[in-house]
Amino acid sequence: MKDNSRRRRIRPVASALLGVLMPFALSSTAQTTPPAALTETPARLPVNLENAPVQSPTQPMAYRTALRADQVQPLAAGFDVAMFESMAQQLTYGARVPGMAVAIVQGGRVLSARGYGVTDINNPQPVDAHTVFRLASLSKAFAGTMAGLLVNDGALRWDSKVTDYVPGFQLSTPEATAQLTVADVLSHRVGLPYNAYDRDIEANADYYSLTHKLAATPLKCAPGECYAYQNVAFSLIGDVVYAASGSFYEQAVERRLLKPLGMDDASLGLAGIQASSRWARPHVRSRNGWVSLNPKPTYYRVAPAAGVNASASDMAQWLLAHTGHRPDVLPAPLLATLHAPLVSTPGEMRSGWRRDRLDSAGYALGWRVFDYAGHQVVFHAGAVQGYRGLVALLPERDLGIAILWNGESSLPSGLLPTMLDRAIGLPAQRWLDVDTDFGSDNLMAEDAAPAPRSKGASATRAVASPH
Repeated sequence: MKDNSRRRRIRPVASALLGVLMPFALSSTAQTTPPAALTETPARLPVNLENAPVQSPTQPMAYRTALRADQVQPLAAGFDVAMFESMAQQLTYGARVPGMAVAIVQGGRVLSARGYGVTDINNPQPVDAHTVFRLASLSKAFAGTMAGLLVNDGALRWDSKVTDYVPGFQLSTPEATAQLTVADVLSHRVGLPYNAYDRDIEANADYYSLTHKLAATPLKCAPGECYAYQNVAFSLIGDVVYAASGSFYEQAVERRLLKPLGMDDASLGLAGIQASSRWARPHVRSRNGWVSLNPKPTYYRVAPAAGVNASASDMAQWLLAHTGHRPDVLPAPLLATLHAPLVSTPGEMRSGWRRDRLDSAGYALGWRVFDYAGHQVVFHAGAVQGYRGLVALLPERDLGIAILWNGESSLPSGLLPTMLDRAIGLPAQRWLDVDTDFGSDNLMAEDAAPAPRSKGASATRAVASPH
């Protein structure tokens, strides 16, 4: 059990975490070459934040958080890949979830990339390493990374104004419109209310009509000054990528990320997953058990927010790249920028293992960054009708984990803290079989219209208790 006195001591200064994590991430110059003096910033987060300087984040500037090879700590003795594979297999028993895919990488090696269970309860085929799942909000890290490559190219800057690339875009005031930057979009600091127009996405509205609605939406704050998770506004980065590169967003991601990294099963969009030779169908609960559905097209219409599909094999390559082992595609200074938090997100600490393990939480550029019992974890979750997913990086152990499944249950989410605890050497705690929610990473937003109910056994339950 967590020391509650410690939590009370840390929470009031959670915002100070940002000042500690990114002591130089505040410049508007926003380049991707780190100053020499910053090349050995440790990845481990300080636990005692009481005297940490409080800084107000603006735009990112690269600095290196990666440890040298001799500074990376070995995995703790309790980290047993075979045991985790057995746990994943058991999660597909007894109608817990239809199918799962898990990838684990460490030290530049793929320790495991396997599938478990079945792709479809109506036509059961085994899930394997090349079975494709929908990534939902795990796609946001691809959007941030794609933008980062354009920054590396010199075609874009983190502090570039969105209107320089999307001149017709408007927020509710001219000042806010002119102020909004690329980094603001990717860190959910647009200033809009939470999940603006997700209800309309669920009602099959097209992306461009929704971006026009943003001009009439009252702002919570000026751009860059507060956090509120977005899907429509986040997807503005697709228009920016198109204007900066001359390639449609989907084509740019395939050309610059999926193909160079060897993510051979991966794709974008509804047509992409349906064209896969092996893919996992989404499942929802009914009174009679799991019901297999066709994937909904709605959130595929906001591709930067939720458009990517991938297998366990693909995710292993993605993890290797984001743990610094593909510098030919993603150089270390760029990774440091992408993983540096820009805004505090204390609402992500409320439930399940997050409540018990997290001392601070922030959002970077398509990634979340947690203080996990005193250890930095770079993280994202994804949840859309019939699919769930989690990705986590533990820099101090050079560890990456991805877990995907095709059923509306959050029970398998306990596998992630189980692995993280074992990697760090924390006392064992029962995380599996504890149903938790996915926070704002659940695309079925709190105010989104519920999915239409159909008759009989195909009735669906679409919302997984987001907050």
